[in-house]
Amino acid sequence: MTQTVDRTAATDTPQARVDAWLDRFETALAARDVEAAAALFAVDSFWRDLVAFTWTIKTVEGRDGVAGLLEATLEEVAPSGFRTSEPPTEAGGVTEAWLEFETATGRAKGHLRLKDEGAWTLLTSLRELKGFEERQRDRRAKGVEHGVVRGRTSWAEKRAEEEARLGYEQQPYVVVIGGGQGGIALGARLRQLDVPALVLERNARAGDSWRKRYKNLCLHDPVWYDHLPYLPFPENWPVFAPKDKIADWLEMYTQLMEVPYWTSTEVQSAKWDSGAQQWVVTVVRDGEELTLTPRHVVFATGMSGKPNLPAFPGMDEFAGDQHHSSQHPGPDAYAGKKAVVVGSNNSAHDICAALWEHGADVTMIQRSSTHIVKSDSLMDLGLGDLYSERAVAAGVTTEKADMIFASIPYRIMAQFQTPVYDAIRERDQDFYERLEKAGFRHDWGDDGSGLFMKYLRRGSGYYIDVGAAELVADGKIKLAHGQVDHLTRDAVVLEDGTELAADLVVYATGYGSMNGWVADLVGQETADRVGKCWGLGSETTKDPGPWEGEQRNMWKPTQQEGLWFHGGNLHQSRHYSLYLALQLKARYEGIPTPVYGLQEVHHKA
Repeated sequence: MTQTVDRTAATDTPQARVDAWLDRFETALAARDVEAAAALFAVDSFWRDLVAFTWTIKTVEGRDGVAGLLEATLEEVAPSGFRTSEPPTEAGGVTEAWLEFETATGRAKGHLRLKDEGAWTLLTSLRELKGFEERQRDRRAKGVEHGVVRGRTSWAEKRAEEEARLGYEQQPYVVVIGGGQGGIALGARLRQLDVPALVLERNARAGDSWRKRYKNLCLHDPVWYDHLPYLPFPENWPVFAPKDKIADWLEMYTQLMEVPYWTSTEVQSAKWDSGAQQWVVTVVRDGEELTLTPRHVVFATGMSGKPNLPAFPGMDEFAGDQHHSSQHPGPDAYAGKKAVVVGSNNSAHDICAALWEHGADVTMIQRSSTHIVKSDSLMDLGLGDLYSERAVAAGVTTEKADMIFASIPYRIMAQFQTPVYDAIRERDQDFYERLEKAGFRHDWGDDGSGLFMKYLRRGSGYYIDVGAAELVADGKIKLAHGQVDHLTRDAVVLEDGTELAADLVVYATGYGSMNGWVADLVGQETADRVGKCWGLGSETTKDPGPWEGEQRNMWKPTQQEGLWFHGGNLHQSRHYSLYLALQLKARYEGIPTPVYGLQEVHHKA
């Protein structure tokens, strides 16, 4: 029987409204009545699924999108038991509710925004697999075998034996290439799910990807935004952690979470063996060449991991120091020197400020406009309701904040972000006037939605001001505009003929798509097959269409079997590592994982 519902029935309380909607939704799902279920959504509506229904990360739009998703997945998923997990709330004509439900294979959580017309947004996210729950709380391991056991081995001996076997006598099911925060977070997740995995890091120590950056580097995101899975930072951790402190934390975390982790390991090549349905990964570990044969390979090299080093004429003639910002050693050696920094985003500002503090004569080359937001304003107006001590006091834990953020579909996220940046623009009006008077070319994003949409769309084009922009506004960091034409022995020459004397040139020119690492290690054909990583297809600057609805290729199946990408900031590494780990765990245990809406490839780089 098909029941068409154009408007959710009016009821007296938020709880009653949500209960009525959930009852109708579950009744339609149980009857496999796709038309009735889709009719419970508003005409302009969005369903974002994190693995629970689609075995991927997918957003569908409108009733047709909902119907298409359900027609393809409903029989296999068999969802049931929809219920609220806390009292719903109502504001501005929108009722919001936190949900729990089950599928045939797992337990899930979700979030619903309900309008009079029906569901406006629905988030569904898989949280655990039935029969393969993590050993937490009342399921935690005992840790000891009481009694007298002849030939007993200690925990340390067992760990040593495991480390000696994995990658030699026992092949990992998953190899994670890259042992920064992303690889470590995913490695911890896979460890807790008992998936044999190896994280490969070319540096000598866990945390070196931070430890080796320029010495003044600090996180620009606050501590509440940056926790790792399972083990949050202590309550006396600084709001903005220095990079060496983060490096030490990552090293300690890797040990405490027992992440199988190979340091001093360089991946030479990787090749998919379609006959054997496995990868052949050649590595050099401490000078020894080894071959690993995992079923899955995850590139956790970071969405800011493949440096874009320009090739300007004359670079080979330049007599001073020159390097990409990722290789910048810090300001100490450049007191009294003339420094030119090519670029005007986060790294460029940080490096310019540190050089100025150490007595260098600094010029920043701004090649295109940049969005600046003052850290204090961003923390208060942009993140304060989700990631702050204020949020924690209001009951918004980091996990809940992650889910709130995940519940906003990317298509409409700019609607939520634009008012934030309007308020910031008003609060800091004097700052922006001084900055632009100094000649700095500033923007708020193509549609005024500010920093985070720029990050999601292109991963560049912004700076969180922790002081450097004030130096620019005051003229202490000099500005030049335009594109670099060439270098001479002692200068950088712009296209308009401007010559900038230089003893040091830092190329703060950003990073390329993560599939560039695939081109290097697997081959260009595979890199082109999976296509560009990151971006939404918003048709804004540096994010060409068509609309994708989700981050390209991130944390989900790709067009190359057994090949995955994991990256982003600490928040994304924490949150999305769960969904990637569950997808890998399901495959490891032989659970069917039919993917709905495998991402098409529209851009190769």
